Formats: sequence, structure tokens, C-alpha cells
Amino acid sequence: MLLRLQICRTFMLLRVQNTHESIFQRCDCKILRRFLLSSNLLIFTSEGRNVSDVRSLKIEGVKDIIAVASGKGGVGKSTTAVNLAVSLANKCQLSVGLLDADVYGPSIPTMMKLHGKPEVSKGNKMIPIENHGVKCISMGSLVEKDAPIVWRGPMVMKALEQMTRGVEWGQLDILVVDMPPGTGDAQISMSQRLQLSGALIVSTPQDVALMDARRGVKMFSKVSVPILGLIENMSYFKCPHCSKPSYIFGKGGARKTADEMGLGFVGEIPLEEEIRSGCDEGVPVVLSHPESAVSVAYGDVALKIISRLHELAAADQQFKPQINL
Repeated sequence: MLLRLQICRTFMLLRVQNTHESIFQRCDCKILRRFLLSSNLLIFTSEGRNVSDVRSLKIEGVKDIIAVASGKGGVGKSTTAVNLAVSLANKCQLSVGLLDADVYGPSIPTMMKLHGKPEVSKGNKMIPIENHGVKCISMGSLVEKDAPIVWRGPMVMKALEQMTRGVEWGQLDILVVDMPPGTGDAQISMSQRLQLSGALIVSTPQDVALMDARRGVKMFSKVSVPILGLIENMSYFKCPHCSKPSYIFGKGGARKTADEMGLGFVGEIPLEEEIRSGCDEGVPVVLSHPESAVSVAYGDVALKIISRLHELAAADQQFKPQINL
């Protein structure tokens, strides 16, 4: 016990030192080094680069993996993930998967009208349930309806591992991951274990939500995951009688935050009844009302995400060595 306390104190001292050297270069204690390497702690230099030996790996057959995340629950993250995935599949004609990583509150089966449990392939992998042109995997499809998920961290991590690499995704252009809300162990582990192409941050215009959105942005920056942009959900409510917009949660908060943090602002999604009814009925609004303003907004977000992914891929290619024979 005394040794573990000493290790923790030493680690904290090393963590706060203002240095550009790897933390392992500053570490003379073999016991401490072995402890750090065997734990799931993330070790960073002062520039925020991950220098632990935990490697992010791609999923076979999946070109890009994007996380749809929020600093807190209740901002419409899952709704955004569903409509983005369906827009990418139907409007952009891409091969798309949707992973419901929100283990404690899986809502994708309801929003995507998924029935039954995933079948198992000959290779002992789960086969995603497909609907609306999107391949889906969710913990909600693996447990009984209304059954609570009363699991501790290690079990959640194991479940997430099975729902990523234990799935026969096939060839996908994009895998959309509906992340758990917050910035805890599950979010960090997903960022560690998957080679995320980028993260889309969802927030309402409200200051309280934006505070947590900033934390989410900083968490992804710590694990070297690019931010694809900030999307403002529930931007305003448009009166169905007079068409006058009401800014229930404030006006322009997400756009202002994106500007302050140097992030791209990808769009505003209004608060409309059709979005709610589409989620409850399992038919996303981009399919039930494809010509509506909100569907057009989701389609524009999908196009901006694709453009941003192309930009990141091009920038990454510039840093690769060119070998001419």
C-alpha cells in the first residue's frame, strides 16, 4: 500500500513537470516504469502527445471511424449520430456502420427500429443488424428490453471491445460511433483502442452544455484525436403557426465556442417535432421528411464531415516519407 502511494505521488510530480521530454526518459525507477506500462494510464508529454505503448488499431475493412460525442447527456448526441449515419448512407451513398457505444443507455435499437439479436458468423463474430442502409450494433440488441446494465468498468471495457473487433463489419467507408456521454474511462479507452479519424462534438447553445463540450474537446485533444467540428443541436424552436424562431437554450453559443477554440462549426439543428417522432418510431427524420429544413441541415453536416476527413487524410499524407525507386 505504501509503495502504491509513493508511485502515485511520483507519477503526479512527473506529470506536472514542464518538460518536452518523454516521461519515461525522466523515470529512473524500474518499478514505477513497469507500473506505468502495465496500467491503462495515458502518459503525455507537455505537448499533449501520447507516449504510452497503448496503440490505436484500425478495424479490418473500416476506412474511417468517427466518434459522435458530447461532454454531457441530454444534448441529442444519439439523435445526431443516427441522422448523420443515415445521411452518409443514403445521401452520400457510402457504406456506413453505426456502433452504439453508450452501454448504459443504448437507444439506437429504438431510433433505428432494430429487431432481434445479431446472428453469429462462422468466424464467431456478430453480424450487424442492418436497417435504413446502415449496419448497426448496440448493447440494446443483446439484452432484454428495459433490462438495466449494472456493470463495473472492466465489464464495460470488455463489452466495447467485443462490439468493435468482435463484429463482422465487412467493408465500410465510415463507422459512426455513438459515444457515451462525458469524459470518463469508457471514452478514453475507446479513443485508445480505436484509430479514430476524428470526433464530432454535439452541444446545445446553453452555457452549461458548452462548458462540458469544451471538456470533451480537450479530452480528444489529449489523446490526439482530431476534432471534425462542433454541431449545435436544439438551436431554436420554429413556431408552426407564425414561423417565428424562439431561442429556448440561447442563441449562437456553439458557433461562438467553436470560434474561440479554433474549431470548425458544422451546422445548426433546430428543435422540431418531426425529429422526436422519427426517433420514437424508428424512422430518422432524414428519411421520413427528406425535404425538410432539418433534413437538409443534417445532409449538409454529412458533407462537411466527409470534406473534413478528406482534408485530414491529405494532411496526413504530406507527412509520410516519399520513396522513389
